[in-house]
Amino acid sequence: MNPTTSSTSRRFRRTARTGLALVLPLAALAACGGGGGGDTSAEAGSGEGTISVWAHQGQKSESEALQNAVKSFNSSQDKVKVELKLIPETDYTKTITATDAGELPDVLEFDGPTMANFVYNKKLAPIDDHVSAKTLDNATDASKAQGEIDGKHYGLGMFDSGLGMYGSKKLLDAAGVTYPKGLDDAWTAKEFDAALKALKAKDSDGKVIDLQEGNGYATEWGTYGFAPIVWSAGGSLLRDGKAEGALDTPAVASAMKTFQSWKAATDANTDGNAFAKGRVALSWVGHWMYPAYSEALGDDLVVLPLPDFGDGPKTGQGSWAWGVGANSKNAKAAGTFLDFLLDDTNVGAMTKANGAPPATKSALAASPLYRQGGPLQLFADQLAKPCGDRDISKSCVAVTRPVTAGYPVVTAKFSEAVSSIYGGADPKEALSKAARAIDRDFSDNAGYEIP
Repeated sequence: MNPTTSSTSRRFRRTARTGLALVLPLAALAACGGGGGGDTSAEAGSGEGTISVWAHQGQKSESEALQNAVKSFNSSQDKVKVELKLIPETDYTKTITATDAGELPDVLEFDGPTMANFVYNKKLAPIDDHVSAKTLDNATDASKAQGEIDGKHYGLGMFDSGLGMYGSKKLLDAAGVTYPKGLDDAWTAKEFDAALKALKAKDSDGKVIDLQEGNGYATEWGTYGFAPIVWSAGGSLLRDGKAEGALDTPAVASAMKTFQSWKAATDANTDGNAFAKGRVALSWVGHWMYPAYSEALGDDLVVLPLPDFGDGPKTGQGSWAWGVGANSKNAKAAGTFLDFLLDDTNVGAMTKANGAPPATKSALAASPLYRQGGPLQLFADQLAKPCGDRDISKSCVAVTRPVTAGYPVVTAKFSEAVSSIYGGADPKEALSKAARAIDRDFSDNAGYEIP
């Protein structure tokens, strides 16, 4: 990531904390790979004693919510004691990657798309036998999709993430733009282009949308933010372990050509306030900007789905999750803590702290923001229609980034293509180049299969 200003850097760090924490550690993950899998099951142990827990130190409010949960757990019973270690977010994934499996804690947090790499390198164990059936059943289907490999669950999250379009009702109405009310009437790509044209006609500089350009697109934002265009055009980052024929189809190339055309209407947003200050009518970003946007626009704020390129509107999903270290000798106690951590009280406190959509069914239904009739119901509606990472069809919306140990290469090559396309490169050529590079890497690593 090459932020152009310190404010851009701060803005992106905030984004990373809520679901895109992969930018820094991906190269390290790719380099660590020698792995070669094999399922590793942690020892159940006695279910009593002291367990170690590692977590990333993100926003102050998030860290406080986690520390409070640990204190409450330790005081609520006397059989299991949790010793929590917080590691700065910028160092967290690098620390997990560099630590030998035998030295990892009983319970560890990880950013969702890194999970498969940690499983591949025998650092995570399945949790199915250690957390309760109630905990698994209460996890949203989207959250379970992120944490599942070959029918086994290696992670569950307290919160999820979502992508959409924020709009200024005042500016949209002034331009005579009719906008969607929900997923069922999402703009088509042509309707969205027409909306941009109408907005530009009423705008002094013709810059009417924020695409978070300041984050840079050769980053995880490039993948999380714009892979939904690929999925909505009927494509995929990977299909049956291959990128060629999935990422570089004519329909995807055409959709990315449309994305390229939006640059002329895009505010560079170097101050981070293009939407909040009313310079643009639309902002393509995630749930994490709602607090700032709702404060700035109040009742003038509308929340819209991304445009439909033919296979239905799509969004990314996934965020930080919790798992059990593969070498834990007390996985039963680890599961007891995870059951507590993922209850309504703690999930509610955490999602109040960071504003993210809860990753449990009961907390999501009770959330003032995301419940039916709440201002961010759209994000919940999207997560209620999960695709997983393979069965991406017109009937689903929330897509999990590829669950593979080779994800670092997938996101690096795709985001490079996004950046080059936005900069003027031929979409078909850029996508084909990325697909070939991904497939070469997968071929060199036996497809990153986990036996």
